[in-house]
Amino acid sequence: QVQLVESGGGLVQPGGSLRLSCAASGSISSINTMGWYRRAPGKERELVATITSGGGTEYIDSVKGRFTISRDNAKNTGYLQMNSLKPEDTAVYYCNADIWSDYTDIPNSRYLRNYWGQGTQVTVSS
Repeated sequence: QVQLVESGGGLVQPGGSLRLSCAASGSISSINTMGWYRRAPGKERELVATITSGGGTEYIDSVKGRFTISRDNAKNTGYLQMNSLKPEDTAVYYCNADIWSDYTDIPNSRYLRNYWGQGTQVTVSS
């Protein structure tokens, strides 16, 4: 089993910063793309940023220049550094990852599966 656990959310004033973490644990062979999504009240979930296993990154326009996605492959952990936060960044933030795991009963074989974290609340308000 694989789990993704987010942390680092909270209440921050406009202009402030937060750093979200996403720790993957369990039967992990390797991690492909990791991403951060968010769902604001009354809105659909949207993709915020992604990072490939090689470090390539993409962002939605509204967070470019303010948010930075990164990862530590040795720790199986992803991060989202959020600076210059705005009230419209208020949302539940979710970590997502494509993770390879080894079959326990088939030698030299593995499978790829997509996983979600439980979400962490980010509130930007004065």
